[in-house]
Amino acid sequence: MKKVICFGEIMLRLSSPGFLRFSQVNSFDVVYGGGESNVAVSLANYNIPVDFVTRLPKNDIGQCALMEMRKRGVGTDEIIFGGDRLGIYFLETGAVSRGSKVVYDRAHSAIAEIQPGMIDWKAVFKDAQWFHWTGITPAISQGAADVCLEAVKVASEMGITISTDLNYRAKLWNYGGDREAIMTELTSYCDIILGNEEDAEKHFGIKPKGLDITTQGEHVKAEAFLSVCQQMIQKFPKAKKVITTLRGSISASHNTWAGVLYDGKIMYQSKKYQITDIVDRVGGGDSFMGGLIYGLLQYPEDDQNALNFAVAASCLKHTIKGDANLVTTEEVKKLMDGDGSGRVSR
Repeated sequence: MKKVICFGEIMLRLSSPGFLRFSQVNSFDVVYGGGESNVAVSLANYNIPVDFVTRLPKNDIGQCALMEMRKRGVGTDEIIFGGDRLGIYFLETGAVSRGSKVVYDRAHSAIAEIQPGMIDWKAVFKDAQWFHWTGITPAISQGAADVCLEAVKVASEMGITISTDLNYRAKLWNYGGDREAIMTELTSYCDIILGNEEDAEKHFGIKPKGLDITTQGEHVKAEAFLSVCQQMIQKFPKAKKVITTLRGSISASHNTWAGVLYDGKIMYQSKKYQITDIVDRVGGGDSFMGGLIYGLLQYPEDDQNALNFAVAASCLKHTIKGDANLVTTEEVKKLMDGDGSGRVSR
C-alpha cells in the first residue's frame, strides 16, 4: 500500500493536571501533538503507512517531538530541520459548564518560518497515494500558507488524493493573510473536505440555516447540515465528498457525537454517541479525520461504513488523555458493532 502524507506543525503541549486552572498549577503535563501529526498517529495505529512532514528545530525539544512520532510508528524521513524553537500551547481542561482554554506560544516557531522551496514535494510524494493538510497550517504564517499551496499543487499534478480538515482557529490568522482567499484557493484542490459548522462559516460564510450551535448544541440534527454540504460541493467542484462532524455540547464534560458524509447525491448519517464523561476532547476532530482516511481507503465502495468507523474512532478518542488517538481497529470495530460496555478484556 502506498503512503499517506500529513503536513503541519507538531507542538509541545503543556496541560494543567486534572481540571486545575492555570493559576492553580505548579507543574504541567507534557504531550507532543498537533492537528496533522495526530492524524498520522491514528493512521499508524491502523497499520496504514504514513509519513509526517514538518520543520523542526535542531535541538533537544525538536528531537523529543521527532522521537514521539517514531515511537508511534510514523515515518519521519521527510522532516526538515531549521529555526530556533518548537511551537507550544498551554491547555486548561474545562469541566461541566466551564469550557477548556488554550493559550498559544508558537510565534517564530520552526515551521512558522518555513519558506517555499525548502521541501522537495515531488520526492515526498513519490510513493504516496494521499496528502492531508489542515486549516491550521496556513494560519501559522504566510510562509506556511505558501508551502501548503506548493504541496497541494504538486499533489494535484501527481494525481494524489488530497484531503483537508478546515480547522478554523480564532486565535491564529494574525499575520495579516486574507483567510478566505487563502483557504478558498487551497481547498479548491481537495477531493475530501472535513469541517464543522464553525469552520465552514468562518472560512467561507457558509452555515446551516436557523441553527445556533452554542445554544442548541444538544439538539443538533444531521439534516440541518445538508445545505452546508451542498454549498461546499458547489463552491469546490473538485470535491468528491464533504464531511461534517456533529458535536452537541451539553457541557464541557458531556457531548453528543456524530457525523454526516455527502457525496453530491446522498447524505450518509452515523449513529449518535453520548459521551458523558469526557477525559480529553482535544484531538477529537483529528481522530475523526484519521478514522475517515482509513475508512475511505479500506471501504472505497462503502461510504456509510467509512463514516461509521470515523465516528466510532473519534468517540473512543474522548476517553484518552493527550492529543493523539491510541486505539486499534479492533477496538473501533467493537464499538461500531454496538459494544460500548467498557467491560474488562481478559
